[in-house]
Amino acid sequence: MQLLALALVLAQAATPVAAPPAPPPAPPAPTGPFVAFEVAQGRTVFGTITLALNPEKSPISVQNFLKYVRSGQYEGTVFHRVMPDFMIQGGGFTPELEEKPTQGPIKNEAKNGLRNSRGTVSMARLNDPESADSQFFINLRDNHRLDYGIGGAGYAVFGRVIEGMDVVDRIAMVPTASRGPHENVPQMAVVIRKVREVQAPAPAAAPAPAPAPAPKAAEPPKP
Repeated sequence: MQLLALALVLAQAATPVAAPPAPPPAPPAPTGPFVAFEVAQGRTVFGTITLALNPEKSPISVQNFLKYVRSGQYEGTVFHRVMPDFMIQGGGFTPELEEKPTQGPIKNEAKNGLRNSRGTVSMARLNDPESADSQFFINLRDNHRLDYGIGGAGYAVFGRVIEGMDVVDRIAMVPTASRGPHENVPQMAVVIRKVREVQAPAPAAAPAPAPAPAPKAAEPPKP
């Protein structure tokens, strides 16, 4: 019996220990173009949100977005729809909630394989899949139900936040209310004061995990 016990101990000692699983590969470094938004609420500057756009996967959406950036369309617009644990949406309205004119809808590129994960930026649209124009939203969490094939036609991802996700999370915490037909509107306007194309920033880590969520039903982004 003692010999059997010793043999079992030796056998266990000789069993190789499985190596821990390898960490997932880091996402490829973004190549841009890069766009920076300076965001403020009244006299309080929240900070800058820097986006890395993905023209390889979303050429139409990126070209469309840059067109509005370069024309100054986004300066003075607001994040008019803020839904904690879901997304923040902007790019279409003034602080008085007057809708700015656009240059027409674009093709939906949601089939590009990019997912609506935390920190990604996507085109907002109406129920018509081909109705996106100037408005965009930033995902506060993994909203994969908005992806193509899961959420029907899906919502096209065309970039991601590489700096300033803390600013995005701060916007998500502002008090909101309904104003006329608009719901989830910040009670004090959160304004995009300046927009500019920038050089590639230093490599940044993936977006930090979202703050503890508060349960809340959410609707797909829309103007």
